[in-house]
Amino acid sequence: MSEWKDARPTRTAGMSAKEEILARVRTALAAPRRDEITTAQDVPRTYQRADDKQEVRTAPEKVRAVLVQRLEDYTAIVHRTTPSRAPAAIAAALGGARTVVVPSALPSPWTGEVEAELIVDDGSADPHALDAIDAVLTGCHTAIALTGTIVLRGDARGGRRAISLVPDHHVVVVEADQIVLGVPKAIERMGEDPRAAWTMISGPSATSDIELERVEGVHGPRRLEVVLIEPEPETDTEPFEQEKTS
Repeated sequence: MSEWKDARPTRTAGMSAKEEILARVRTALAAPRRDEITTAQDVPRTYQRADDKQEVRTAPEKVRAVLVQRLEDYTAIVHRTTPSRAPAAIAAALGGARTVVVPSALPSPWTGEVEAELIVDDGSADPHALDAIDAVLTGCHTAIALTGTIVLRGDARGGRRAISLVPDHHVVVVEADQIVLGVPKAIERMGEDPRAAWTMISGPSATSDIELERVEGVHGPRRLEVVLIEPEPETDTEPFEQEKTS
């Protein structure tokens, strides 16, 4: 690490306040930071990594349970289902929506039971047109369990950013193999396409006014519903919970 010195220019007779301030700025700019990294050995190595034991050894069902808990903490509605029941769960999540915008490469089986009018996004709809659409249905790229974050890539399954931000109701489908425990693993997955446009969603859009009253829907969808597709149960001894809502 570099040596830090708090040396300041001494004001001399005839030096104006302006000259003193500028001298101090020049001194500050020339001085190294207290935490300046000078060699590779100075880099801290205690941060969490994508291959940590917690990430690689935690049972997948426990990771999914953590994700559900975090999402519900953010007031998102979670529908837990299986591949065979996913179309019905997606239709239920969309509820009474009359129009739904979808990305161009959304898997067709997902919309098999949707009764609403499906509008395949071709990039031409502006925010005013998207605002008139009831809901948006997208896939996702990664879901981070510990932070309850849904990561969308701006592609033909996640859609361009506008369609996931403008409509008031967002239904996103998360598949079991897209879920990771922590942020480092998610960053590793995102690093496969570093030039992509990424959108990270942690619950419905919300903010607080000057009186700290929560206001939803200011910067994005007011309602977020997640359809979590989990593996089919191995036995029929315990019925699978098709849908769980908060």
